[in-house]
Amino acid sequence: MLKHYFSSIMVTVLAVAAGFWIDGPAGAWMVLVLGVLEISLSFDNAVVNASILQHWSPLWQARFIRYGLPVAVFGMRFAFPLIIVAILADIDPVEAFTLALHQPDAYARILTASHHQIAAYGGAFLFMAFFKYFLDKEKNVHWIEFIERRLSLLGKLEAIQVVLVLLILIAAAGDLPAADRYAFMLSGLAGLITYVLADALGTLVDGDAAGKGGRMVKEGVMGLLYLELLDASFSFDGVIGAFAVTNNILIITLGLGIGAMFVRSITLHLVETGKLAEYRFLEHSAFWAIGALAALTISGVHWDIPDGVAGLLGGLLIGLGLLSSMAANKRDAKAAMAKGV
Repeated sequence: MLKHYFSSIMVTVLAVAAGFWIDGPAGAWMVLVLGVLEISLSFDNAVVNASILQHWSPLWQARFIRYGLPVAVFGMRFAFPLIIVAILADIDPVEAFTLALHQPDAYARILTASHHQIAAYGGAFLFMAFFKYFLDKEKNVHWIEFIERRLSLLGKLEAIQVVLVLLILIAAAGDLPAADRYAFMLSGLAGLITYVLADALGTLVDGDAAGKGGRMVKEGVMGLLYLELLDASFSFDGVIGAFAVTNNILIITLGLGIGAMFVRSITLHLVETGKLAEYRFLEHSAFWAIGALAALTISGVHWDIPDGVAGLLGGLLIGLGLLSSMAANKRDAKAAMAKGV
């Protein structure tokens, strides 16, 4: 087990040391706090990653770790906020970085002001992933059966997940001020289109990306892109929420980078030990956690929802999925014994 987490532990030690070098004991503590928060918020992300990677070859699993990690840490948790600030402030990314270093309060204000646009983009992408999993007409293993069976039947309607996401965006935009409504809908449509394009390109490049029952993402470049976009959607609120702890962009990157490392380690652990196959409802519960995160993300444009709520709810759902799987395994074992197998 230690082999899966050794690199993450080492990165944590180095990141905390770097935080101490940047801002003394306070910096080290903030790096550690942000790392713990990111891990708690992203455990469901690791389960979803594992559910996809378990179907990939060892070569592409290794490529996910090798190439995906730098993108997750430096791309989504460092460069992406800079790009958002650069666009909103009409400056280049270098100036945005200078602003983050020397005027962190102004940088944080610009990024936080764009929350409703980020929420719309990330929420739409996550809702598409949620509906793609459950609106599968060939899905025959259900956890919350009375809901999942009906969602599976609903999946017989062509492109129904797009319709549902559009309805959610329209409903959420209805109570926004007129000045924000257009930007919210435009960002939400961008998130929806991004998902559809990533899914379609995956099918085009990698063949039958639908796989078993239309739910398996095929290995390849587009598969890596899909996982990175999913990771970005998970990390949006974490990046913005990090400014409640500190405005120092370097401290934030170090702390969230620890979380990204542990997400990769947990993913690899689940894949190599085959725990997803052993616990049949773990994947279901992770996608329910995605749906919950998507709902909380969209709702966040109207209500102030603490960051910890998403992590607690996701952890609760995954815990229930784990317990349900263990109970189902015991029932199967008893049934097999009764039949004398």
